[in-house]
Amino acid sequence: MSNMFCFQCQEAAGCKACTVQGCCGKPAEVANSMDVLVYVLKRIAVAAEGNPQVDVMATGRFIIKALFQTITNANFDEARIEATIAQAEKILSELTGSTVKPTRDEAKIEAEPNEDIRSLKELLIYGIKGEAAYADHALALGYEDKEIYEFMIEGLAATTKELSVDELIGLVLRCGNNAVKTMALLDKANTETFGNPEISTVDIGVGTNPGILVSGHDLKDMKQLLEQTEGTGVDVYTHSEMLPSHYYPELKKYKHLRGNYGGSWWKQRPEFTSFNGPILMTTNCITPVSKEYKDRMFTTGQAGYPGVKHIPDPVEGEVKDFSEIIALAKTCPAPTQIETGTLVGGFAHNQVMALADKVVGAIKAGKIGKFVVMAGCDGRQAGRQHYTEAAENLPSDAVILTAGCAKYRYNKLNLGDIDGIPRVLDAGQCNDCYSLAVIAMKLQEAFGLEDINDLPLEFDVAWYEQKAVTVLLALLALGFKNIKLGPTLPAFLSPTVTQVLVDTFNIGPMEQV
Repeated sequence: MSNMFCFQCQEAAGCKACTVQGCCGKPAEVANSMDVLVYVLKRIAVAAEGNPQVDVMATGRFIIKALFQTITNANFDEARIEATIAQAEKILSELTGSTVKPTRDEAKIEAEPNEDIRSLKELLIYGIKGEAAYADHALALGYEDKEIYEFMIEGLAATTKELSVDELIGLVLRCGNNAVKTMALLDKANTETFGNPEISTVDIGVGTNPGILVSGHDLKDMKQLLEQTEGTGVDVYTHSEMLPSHYYPELKKYKHLRGNYGGSWWKQRPEFTSFNGPILMTTNCITPVSKEYKDRMFTTGQAGYPGVKHIPDPVEGEVKDFSEIIALAKTCPAPTQIETGTLVGGFAHNQVMALADKVVGAIKAGKIGKFVVMAGCDGRQAGRQHYTEAAENLPSDAVILTAGCAKYRYNKLNLGDIDGIPRVLDAGQCNDCYSLAVIAMKLQEAFGLEDINDLPLEFDVAWYEQKAVTVLLALLALGFKNIKLGPTLPAFLSPTVTQVLVDTFNIGPMEQV
């Protein structure tokens, strides 16, 4: 028996599965504990589905937080995973009276012998995992939806049942609809809380004050940190997926939100080392922590790493206490400058629609020939240089629509503009791929097209982890086809399931430039 079995991310060893240690750095013990946690969550879902005695909202809240911990590069802390398993077993016991603890053999992914059934069940689970992450961010801001939780419960329960391939495909497509609903909810939570993103210029240099570097995805954490650092002489910098903090009016108003430092998640070791000050990892995208910065690294939310200080959630009605990280920052030198210049972003759907007449006019005049969606996740593989080369080789009348950390492959290139419209329109984080879909649907309406795929729109999408799976399912649910996905197709897709996606949606592998 292998030490572990995990093929949920793009780095799955040999494009098959990690069986000794995760390529993400996840030890086998942590991977196996995560399998057990997911197994218990499935049993909770079975007990909760259609049960009028179950508090769906409370159950849903627990499920999204627990699933979020199992996303790639979220939580490497086995002790915290085991504590969550204990909570899950307690909930299951209250629902069923069962106190039997599952074994690793029961919980392992390979327990499903049929390759196609396993493929579809895992695709469904990974879609739900991504939804859990987005739902958790919305919940942090006080927004939730019972129907979203109900589908998650139904979907998890379905993976324990004897279902046909067609039944599972139907559930996967419904998962896409639930993904759209979840991302729309998060979009509403973010914009109603922090305002609509607006066109913003972001400095990528450094100042002379000590700083705190914030990575991950959580905007509420950013807001609370900005409030607590105001007037302290400590600057706050964004890293990777936190870059869009600079686009929201209620965040960018803080003058000590100094700029963006570095690039995407996988460059943490050199960038966190040179930053000199403390780092706050708010969600997933943490990599194995190096000794050069371990003593100034903090996690919060669902993120975790053994030996790294964790800032816990506050009691209801209070805010997180960032005093320890602020105190540490004051003792550290200012960041070492690694680059200079600026980035421009803030092109979420509300901002782009404000420019709609200009955009439509440029299309009608033949100045914009096509849009290329180059969104999603960045990663370590050399093949991802494709996205830089593709951006450089696009015709001068092409505009890139982007969201997520994939943007770091080309957002510092000097690609110019078309009549004042930048050729890279950054909508924000990976969940803001929803904005790109809204923009496309508005353009479809403006041009009176029956089929959204008749737009001058191409997809060259990068993926890495489960939130990207959620985004993909959402795009398919909205009717988008002809999506190129890379740098490799998911290892968890069997040849049969891959062919279904090709035949139905014309999904294909990344094309080499």
